[in-house]
Amino acid sequence: MEFRPCIDIHDGKVKQIVGGSLKDHMEEGKVAENFVATQDAAFYAKLYKEKGLKGGHVILLNAAGTLEYEETKKQALLALKEYPGGLQVGGGINPSNAKEFLDAGASHVIVTSYVFRDGKIDYERLEEMVRLVGKEHLVLDLSCRKKGDEYYIVTDRWQKYTDTVLSTELLNQLENYADEYLIHAVDVEGKSAGIDEVLVAVLGGYEGIPVTYAGGVHSMEDLEGLKNLGKKRVNVTVGSALDLFGGTMNWERVVTMCE
Repeated sequence: MEFRPCIDIHDGKVKQIVGGSLKDHMEEGKVAENFVATQDAAFYAKLYKEKGLKGGHVILLNAAGTLEYEETKKQALLALKEYPGGLQVGGGINPSNAKEFLDAGASHVIVTSYVFRDGKIDYERLEEMVRLVGKEHLVLDLSCRKKGDEYYIVTDRWQKYTDTVLSTELLNQLENYADEYLIHAVDVEGKSAGIDEVLVAVLGGYEGIPVTYAGGVHSMEDLEGLKNLGKKRVNVTVGSALDLFGGTMNWERVVTMCE
């Protein structure tokens, strides 16, 4: 189990938010914020670089085409400049901007919404992304929300349900198109109220390419549970609970425990 750091950026600032509160600007007043950093994204990238942590996620949380997105993008590019080759970038990634982020220093681009259309996986678009950036530079974000007894992948900054259910069969099916998976448990994301044990157990049953889980971790006991349920195969991102982001978990101790 590896620790994968994160830099979530919203309105040009590094933040930790409640994932389920995120909506397009035109529809909302304000997201639910857990933490707003005074330091810029490069500050966190430098910390991760000094620790030798790779595979961290820089996530742009604003919709492309807005002024807020442009400020957020500037911060993402600062992080990549500080730690070239050490960070992955996600949030509105598509064929028109993927190579820009890779050229700026991202090791991978993280894609969700572009490869889904009408609630289903669009394999033509998925293959287009693979041709453009290479499987070795592509991470598929299969973040999901629970509906009934199933976990459905959600797109467009976690606002829209697809009709695609997350399962080990799906992970096996898509592994030839990506180098890694990133999976946020959106229902518990940003709430620091415990991991989604059922979802982690599903991920632990998969034995293919690397998988990183995010959502709800708020204690060392959560990390132990994730390690056991994930059979030491599932990597982890911790956000709001870290002391880096106003929480109580010592981030260096978390890194050591995951190692």
